Amino acid sequence: AEEALGVAEGCAIVITDLVLPQMDGIELLQQLKEMARPPVILILTAHGTVTTAVEAMRQGAFYYLTKPVDPVQLQVLLEKSLEQASLTRELSLLRHQLKQKGTFGKLTGESKDMQEAYRWIELAATSGAPVLVYGESGTGKELVARTIHERSNRRQGPFVAINCAAIPETLIESEIFGHERGAFTGAIERRLGCFELADRGTLFLDEIAEMDVSVQAKLLRILQDNAFRRVGGREELHVDVRIIAATNRAPADALAAGKLREDLFYRLNVFPIPLPPLRQRPEDILPLARTFIEEFCAENARHVVALAPEAEKALLDYAWPGNVRELRNAVQRAVVLGEGALLTAEHLSPAILATSRPTPTAAAPRTGERIRDMERRLIVETLEHVNHDKTRAAVLLGISPKTLYNKIARYKIRSVKRSDAT
Repeated sequence: AEEALGVAEGCAIVITDLVLPQMDGIELLQQLKEMARPPVILILTAHGTVTTAVEAMRQGAFYYLTKPVDPVQLQVLLEKSLEQASLTRELSLLRHQLKQKGTFGKLTGESKDMQEAYRWIELAATSGAPVLVYGESGTGKELVARTIHERSNRRQGPFVAINCAAIPETLIESEIFGHERGAFTGAIERRLGCFELADRGTLFLDEIAEMDVSVQAKLLRILQDNAFRRVGGREELHVDVRIIAATNRAPADALAAGKLREDLFYRLNVFPIPLPPLRQRPEDILPLARTFIEEFCAENARHVVALAPEAEKALLDYAWPGNVRELRNAVQRAVVLGEGALLTAEHLSPAILATSRPTPTAAAPRTGERIRDMERRLIVETLEHVNHDKTRAAVLLGISPKTLYNKIARYKIRSVKRSDAT
């Protein structure tokens, strides 16, 4: 029973007898219920101990099965147990979201860099001054902007986001300031720009260093006077907008390259919030992954409760060039592909596994070795590494199972699991 307790961590369902050699079944049940994520528990009992089984249900067991077990009844109870596990997970997620509400929203991170970012976010939220968020693509700049808005006294107002790099240079001015009818070819009616749409709220200007410097000059005037004119307009309009800008360039580099006006930079840099890339804060990878697992399990009716050690290692070893956005997408893929309670390395993409597996990279070519021989040796070593599990081996090698089977046949590789060997 004590050994089973170690295995049960991360399981969605546990089936146990009430009569155990080293521990009373009720005691095991109580220890299972004390886990951080307790499983759904089914009790096996003889006809003479049904009363005890009912008592076990009072202690937290989901239901009981009398011996000998009816396969049909077992299947029905397993389906119901999975539904119960899903409901429990959704409830846990909702409680977690309620607990987190009002702190830093969906921002997750335990590293010193992120704790420092939280401090600046907290300060920025209590002020109406401009903010400049900078960091690589995928580090969560818009999420920071939304968090500041939601914690500020403008939270009841609109939050308007615009990506300056995604809008053609000829249209960026119209998008930001709006235009009057007839201002240019195709302007068949008046259009409100982002500043008017964000009045009494927050305007998030992403990739501001990609905005033409002439438009940056007009933006500077709004920051100074809270006034502007629509394209083709004569009327001066006044707005009450808080600006949060972001760039994936280091500010010093953007200034040196002439991509960001120096006067605008100093105006925006009242609250600078640097976001470090994920590779510089590896201690945040697993907390982020677990947060995303909860999110996508709720969305996709999955029942993943834990990451396998190999999956954790793969996530920690990978460099994450796409940062938090790439990690989120990787976890979403893994949750959708996963079918059990444990998310394993096989659910991750080959690109992630390729940087974390020592076995394939260890098979470096030897002097004078032919490519055919090297490929055969690589397949043999990979199969041995995964105990000849061909599906896992195919994932590690980055090929389809069908291709692997063809190569095994071509190279006449004997592949037998150790547990099956005679």
